[in-house]
Amino acid sequence: MGTAVIEIQNDVAYGFLHQLERMNVLRIVNNQRTQNVDGQKLSKRFAGALSSERVDELQKELNQMREEWDRNI
Repeated sequence: MGTAVIEIQNDVAYGFLHQLERMNVLRIVNNQRTQNVDGQKLSKRFAGALSSERVDELQKELNQMREEWDRNI
């Protein structure tokens, strides 16, 4: 069989790949997910990946979820 190099776009793809591996459809040879390819810290690597507007939206959602969690039901 052949070897193919693919670029993973999100964590859902890892789930699919692991399911295919369990079904003996493919074998994951090199899991770069746990390896830092260029030696760069992830905080540096992904800095600026989200817009400031999106960051603000996520912060508001997180605060809202925390308030709902702490609320007495």
